[in-house]
Amino acid sequence: MIKQLQEWVEARDLDGELADWISRPSISRTGEGMVEAAAHGLRLLRASGLRAREVDTGGWPALVGTADGPGPHVLIYGHYDVQPAGPLELWTSPPFVPSIRDGRMYGRGTGDNKGQHLAQLLGLRALRELTGGFPCRVTVLLDGEEEIGSPNLAAAVRQVGRPDLVIWSDGPVHDSGRASVVLGVRGILMFELRARGANRPLHSGNWGGIAPNPAWTLVQLLATMRTADGTVTVPGFADHVAPLTGGQLAALADLPVDVATTLRAIGATGMEPPTAMGFHERLTRPTLTVNSLSCEDSGDHRAVIPDVAIARCEARLVGGQNPDQVADAIRRHVAEHAPGVEFVPGAAMAPSTTLPETPYTATILQAVEDVLGQRPLLVPSLGGSLPMAVLSDELACPCYGVPLANADEANHAPDENFDLDRFRRGIVAAASIQLALAASS
Repeated sequence: MIKQLQEWVEARDLDGELADWISRPSISRTGEGMVEAAAHGLRLLRASGLRAREVDTGGWPALVGTADGPGPHVLIYGHYDVQPAGPLELWTSPPFVPSIRDGRMYGRGTGDNKGQHLAQLLGLRALRELTGGFPCRVTVLLDGEEEIGSPNLAAAVRQVGRPDLVIWSDGPVHDSGRASVVLGVRGILMFELRARGANRPLHSGNWGGIAPNPAWTLVQLLATMRTADGTVTVPGFADHVAPLTGGQLAALADLPVDVATTLRAIGATGMEPPTAMGFHERLTRPTLTVNSLSCEDSGDHRAVIPDVAIARCEARLVGGQNPDQVADAIRRHVAEHAPGVEFVPGAAMAPSTTLPETPYTATILQAVEDVLGQRPLLVPSLGGSLPMAVLSDELACPCYGVPLANADEANHAPDENFDLDRFRRGIVAAASIQLALAASS
């Protein structure tokens, strides 16, 4: 069957279909092209043999396609919105005029996420044309707001029914180029700490030692939140974080990395404390990060005592944490140590965890290996954040990431691209997973 799927892919101009999809802007942040893109997304769902409809979420609509089949109910998640193009002069070719160079298609959305969910859809189309139906019951959910944090995804999820498992294809394969199956994502809470002093900037000679300096207030507050060895000291921040299971630790131990080379590539001489923690284990643990410190001086660095100081921060979250609980813990800590500092919460996503011991893990790993000829890496958690918790928590089912894009896809950046060989093999892998799930049920 894999050979038939490969022949099906080779006999069709699927690169052209991808180019057509990329040429349609769909920028959820500004609204550019969103209505037209939703209409085209529905056409793609129908072309794959799915019953398709728009779901009103209160924001940009979600697109849902369904089909019956004898196997488990599989929900395939993707998103049809894309990031803004950014500075056009940094692109080698226009972001919404797809260009093929050296076996890659360049354009905004190629890897994130139109090319990857199109591979999933084409896998379904191939199965329908080759076998006359689908091996599993399928629901495809294409989010229209992932690039703005999926604020209304739960409204769509509640309308799709509970699946047995979720499959998503987003982000790149492992840095080594090996295929991977991802079991979780960290959550995120972004926030600001705002300290205020006088009602205006003041001459640092005339007022030094008299006017309160909000920058020192902020630095001293931050020093109470994390020790030099990397321990977060905010009470309640990580009280309920679960220890890693044996399966998670084994998967982490199998992930390849050359730490020295990786650090040299970013110009660093060492990792963040604690020093004893392994490279990949760090990406499964919570963090508290200062993204920027500013006194709003417009960059001119005058000899003044500033009137306001701002720390823009984030916490990456793991299982046992949720954004509301962490925000409350930080708010209480700030109120105790620096009552005059304002805590301003921002964008947030909850973490999602699927354990290696969960049913379907071995089946999906084997299905990907059958297509690629190489055992994929099992990644317990991405370091970054995606809205998977809405699916895993709302639907109470395991979620499996099967990234298809190349490690240097440059998602969110100029010259975003998708290796077309990976795109074509991804189509076959997507279909193979459906067949394997049906056979194992």
